[in-house]
Amino acid sequence: MSPADSKTVEARCVRLNAKAENAAAVTPVVEQHTLSRGPNDLLIELKAAAVNPSDVKAATGLMPYAVFPRTPGRDYAGVVIDGPAGTRGREVFGSSGDLGIRRDGTHASHLVVEADAVVEKPKALSWEEAAGIGVPFVTAMEGFRRAGVPKSGETVLVFGVNGKVGQAAVQIATWQGARVIGVVRKAEAYDGHSNAPIEVIDASAVDAAVRVRELTGGKGADIVFNTVGDPYFQAAHRSLALRGRQILIAAIDRIVQFNILEFYRGQHTYVGIDTLGLSSAATGAVLRELGPGFASSHLKPFPIRANAIYPLERAKEAYAAVAGSSRDRVILRP
Repeated sequence: MSPADSKTVEARCVRLNAKAENAAAVTPVVEQHTLSRGPNDLLIELKAAAVNPSDVKAATGLMPYAVFPRTPGRDYAGVVIDGPAGTRGREVFGSSGDLGIRRDGTHASHLVVEADAVVEKPKALSWEEAAGIGVPFVTAMEGFRRAGVPKSGETVLVFGVNGKVGQAAVQIATWQGARVIGVVRKAEAYDGHSNAPIEVIDASAVDAAVRVRELTGGKGADIVFNTVGDPYFQAAHRSLALRGRQILIAAIDRIVQFNILEFYRGQHTYVGIDTLGLSSAATGAVLRELGPGFASSHLKPFPIRANAIYPLERAKEAYAAVAGSSRDRVILRP
């Protein structure tokens, strides 16, 4: 492609042409679409894109604002092939709340996105690793930004510690010098990266809130990052220190019992995080805060297994793996 015609490209795009009844019924197809950029946009040749649970949920109509037909995908890494002066050739990565949901996203060979949405790809990271950072790390960091970034001397309790957001929260909290306690639903060790040893509570064997009080000399946790939602709501509530903050990002049943007296006497704060509400540019700002952590190796990307990388033509299999709660970080590679 020559510079003269580089503002338009024929892209291979995974397309969802209609809402599916359930995850098993999601039937993506690959189509050719012409992409062109605006004056402040970048045209990116994508090298890798991650598949997130929200990509599959949006395909089944669980996000009422999701448009059809569209190209799904929120996370990406690639090379800028056209854009404002000085941008061509940059190796970048990014994520978004609106890409792949309200407008065409990253499960494609190319992407058009605002220039201020992208972040420089750390040199030590592979394309697949960079593409896998997005949603989990943005969710974790946005939670901490809103609740107060943890600091040395504080205790952070993470429910669902082996999930991708849970692991990102552990990395960020230990990078900042906080003590971390993790909760799992069955006997297993923490299997992610951490900058300090973390204690793990098996919720199937002990009362998690009682154990947290024991581990903190009765004080409780300054921040509870509840990545699961209502199943752990009461345990999270009972684990909070005076003026503690609980971050919530998910729900299975939407309604919970809520003790208002304990809430205000504990001077607690509840913080709700929905990264689908963040624009590409706002998401880029969150990722830029994480950049120094990846540069210093205090933050590490998720391991990408060869059998979790799919071509665009096998997007249905990739979506099925994510819908089946695969622990792998699933990647599409054009």
